[in-house]
Amino acid sequence: SSHTQGRFTDWLQLQAGEVWDAVVSHPFTDQLADGTVDHDAMRRYLIQDHRFVDAFVVLLSSAVSKMRCLGDRIPGCQFLAVVTGKENTYFERSFEALGVVPLDRASLPEEEVTTSFIRLMRASAASGELPRMLAVLVVAEWSYSSWGERVLPRAKPSLPFWCREWIDLHSGTAFAGVVEYLRSLLDKEGPSLSPSARSSCCEAFLEAVHLEKAFFDMAGLRCCLGQVRLARPGLGAQRPWSALGSSQCMCAVSWGML
Repeated sequence: SSHTQGRFTDWLQLQAGEVWDAVVSHPFTDQLADGTVDHDAMRRYLIQDHRFVDAFVVLLSSAVSKMRCLGDRIPGCQFLAVVTGKENTYFERSFEALGVVPLDRASLPEEEVTTSFIRLMRASAASGELPRMLAVLVVAEWSYSSWGERVLPRAKPSLPFWCREWIDLHSGTAFAGVVEYLRSLLDKEGPSLSPSARSSCCEAFLEAVHLEKAFFDMAGLRCCLGQVRLARPGLGAQRPWSALGSSQCMCAVSWGML
């Protein structure tokens, strides 16, 4: 498909289609809001999610370095401080409350989707392409804001803090501001991208959306710490976004070109 009007990020989201919707409405997020999430599943989720932090910091700082001016960089630096501050504290407190000891964190095998996501973040950072970096960042923050805002109205204060605070971290006006900041940067980049850069940006966006869904799917496999990792269909050599079809994978080339 092609698009010449409206926000570039809205158009990218449209290309992800049902996969985006599956991330935002994933049962795991409903279980967080209801307080019914399985403790082993939450341990599994947080251990794997925490392994993203370093790659995410590399990606965000790399994007900041490629931004066009100081005014664009400052909010990115402020968000970087948040990621390396309060969110890390949440992880440590949650691990303690859920009985996750350092040995668990070190010994639990890295899931294939975790490895793939880290690879995507680091490759995007290493590419030196600001739109590609922003695409991955936008998916990470916008998809989480979307599910966070969706479940927030029914998230009770009496929830375990490791449920309630995770929802609070990904909802509200402050986080919405971060999402709008990242989206607006990518929106500005979109119209001037060359066909190849546009394709690279769209490819990264779609891959990130598929990985977000795969990560929630992985967390929902209620696997106890110490068990042998459950078998599941692997992502394999095929790129996750390839299931969208070749026409959508090449969608970025046509964006704004007709």
